[in-house]
Amino acid sequence: MNTPLVKPLVFLSLALLHPVSAEEKPADAAKKPEAKEESVPKPISIQSKVTIAGIEIPYTATTGKLVLRDDKGSPKASVFHITYTRDGIKDTKDRPVMFAFNGGPGSSSVWLHLGILGPKRIAFPGNGTQPVDPPARLIDNDMSLLDACDLVFIDPVSTGYSRAAKDTNAKDFHGLQQDIDSVGDFIRIWITENKRWASPKYLCGESYGGVRAAGLAQHLQDRYGMSLNGVILLSSLLDYRTLISAQGSHLANQVYLPTFTTTAHFHKKVEGDREVLVKEAREYAFGDYGVALMKGSAITKEGKAAAASKLAKLTGIPAETWIRKSLRIDPFEFRKELLRDEGKVIGRFDARVAWSSTDPNSTSAEYDPSYSLAIGAFSTAMLSYLGNDLGWKEDQPYEVLTGKVGPWSFGSDNRIVNLTSRLSTALRDNPKLRVLVMGAHCDLATPPEGVPFSLRQEIDLPEELRGQFIFTYYDAGHMFYINPPDLVKSRTDLLEFLK
Repeated sequence: MNTPLVKPLVFLSLALLHPVSAEEKPADAAKKPEAKEESVPKPISIQSKVTIAGIEIPYTATTGKLVLRDDKGSPKASVFHITYTRDGIKDTKDRPVMFAFNGGPGSSSVWLHLGILGPKRIAFPGNGTQPVDPPARLIDNDMSLLDACDLVFIDPVSTGYSRAAKDTNAKDFHGLQQDIDSVGDFIRIWITENKRWASPKYLCGESYGGVRAAGLAQHLQDRYGMSLNGVILLSSLLDYRTLISAQGSHLANQVYLPTFTTTAHFHKKVEGDREVLVKEAREYAFGDYGVALMKGSAITKEGKAAAASKLAKLTGIPAETWIRKSLRIDPFEFRKELLRDEGKVIGRFDARVAWSSTDPNSTSAEYDPSYSLAIGAFSTAMLSYLGNDLGWKEDQPYEVLTGKVGPWSFGSDNRIVNLTSRLSTALRDNPKLRVLVMGAHCDLATPPEGVPFSLRQEIDLPEELRGQFIFTYYDAGHMFYINPPDLVKSRTDLLEFLK
């Protein structure tokens, strides 16, 4: 959840060391004891049961911290995680294990954990567009995947209860490759300690977690020889160009257009069969609309008017507004404009959510009601669950979604982040790898057209490998699983993928 704008920065740090001569050393230097290693709490395991598809599933939930070490064996970070294993499995070679994480960067794994995959979940009222009555409470998740695979929820360093070691700079983990390296190291250690090298292995990443998963698919193979069985990109992206509008770059406008259409259809601003409208919007976005945008200021008055009329038909935003905006409306403006006459602003993570505007005169959405709907519920439920059910308590705050990882280092080569080629390379080297792409029609954070577009640009990927990608779509937004019909569908899709 929560994908930021990309601002690649190069950081330079200079350490000036003052040498100390033998004469300057204290007399008892040789007797100085070595620093004690920071203690890490022992894991806590509990046994419980959950009924899934009418069958009672006994399981063990283990909460703990796994220590990452440098090449000298010194601790560099402790990674908080919660693992669920089904009891009674004598031979794990056929038992899949799935590593799940959210995005941000800066997000814990609470959303996937308590929203869709784990044995407990938050029950949002209705179709998931209304807030829960506080305090949020958990119910048994009869849609969990625990009957079909074991689950490991990872909080990357500085999120959840994961922290850098005392003598390690947390910034060493706050970057594209640094994050892939540390999460990959965690997965390697967990697999080794739990004797699961022979088990089928899957990654599930939501939002920026999809970027991480794409990088890990290649990294785990190249660094550790670990071939994955599957990667799940849930409400994800691979290429930041699909999200960011910039001078001379109109790709994001094209990628967002079909989502504008489905959102307008949900709010009854356009009429007709949704699937027909989406197909029309997709073809127009990557056809005549792209041509009109490429013309820039050279487009004729008649051409601009024709394009604006078509866009109005597809989005419910008046043609005059499209003309005034030079045929370019970003998602923040769209979220404000669609229901302006009703005095409402729609959500970024879930465009079905519409709450009252707090600034009628603003030109873009002043807040995200879908984020407001979710953050309190997931935070409260997670802290209650950790302490009351799992028996884990800490004095430090559990960082559900933190800004402490910023500014995130996206690399020093000043390129827009794009992990598509890493994923296709992993597939080239492991032709048995399968990828499930789960997109949501009302997601204005990571629109569902982004990943398919990115994959179409991998023109060197052998045609026979393109069948390894599976695409599926849902009615709600970024966290589509809080919509009950989407939760049911997602379990069906995931089970089929695991088979």
